[in-house]
Amino acid sequence: MKSLNDLKIQIFADGADKAGILDLYAKPYIKGLTTNPSLMKKAGIKDYEAFAKDILQTVTAKPISLEVFSDEFSEMRRQAAKIKSWGANVYVKIPITNSRGESSLPLIKDLGQEGVKLNVTALFSLKQVAGVAAALNPAVPSVVSVFAGRIADSGVDPMPLIRACTPLLEEQPKAELLWASTREVLNIFQAEEAGCKIITVPHDIIAKAVKMLGMSLEALSLDTVKTFVKDSTDAGYKL
Repeated sequence: MKSLNDLKIQIFADGADKAGILDLYAKPYIKGLTTNPSLMKKAGIKDYEAFAKDILQTVTAKPISLEVFSDEFSEMRRQAAKIKSWGANVYVKIPITNSRGESSLPLIKDLGQEGVKLNVTALFSLKQVAGVAAALNPAVPSVVSVFAGRIADSGVDPMPLIRACTPLLEEQPKAELLWASTREVLNIFQAEEAGCKIITVPHDIIAKAVKMLGMSLEALSLDTVKTFVKDSTDAGYKL
């Protein structure tokens, strides 16, 4: 069984917990970091800019994606310019549409032409990926984030779709396909097999991978039984 250090795919830590971000940033198997407004809200962050700038005091040598949060394209543009200014390693996350379903492609094209490194997010279909591929600037690094985990949540196997994305990005030599919304450790290996260059992995799943990769199934079986025994003993169950 491979370790995280042996993988070709780049693992980006996905979260908004400052201690976790700084700890994982120092790990050699973590190649970048991502966050989003929902994760930041869940972590109790009140001041977006202060949090981002605080993190960027340490996170300087690996890419980090920070997302705009306006629902209006003019304000997205302003926020993107501001976020870009915070560091050369910063990618600006732009959702493929706003909440009204209006396409972000014109904005994506403009920002790419302005030299903004983009992480286009919330992609679920080949049509969306093809549109992004046509809009990106081939001379500027970018990330194309397909939400494979959420696709799987709908009962659809994401693997064929992910594999079909790679040919769509052939004219974008600096674009990297990213497997987003990771649900389990297995997804890391699925993403690599499907041709993704990056996978975003929540902090808790990274911890699980570090702990469990390489364990024999027999050892896992024994560990599971030990957990049952400990929990029933701690609970004081009697018959």
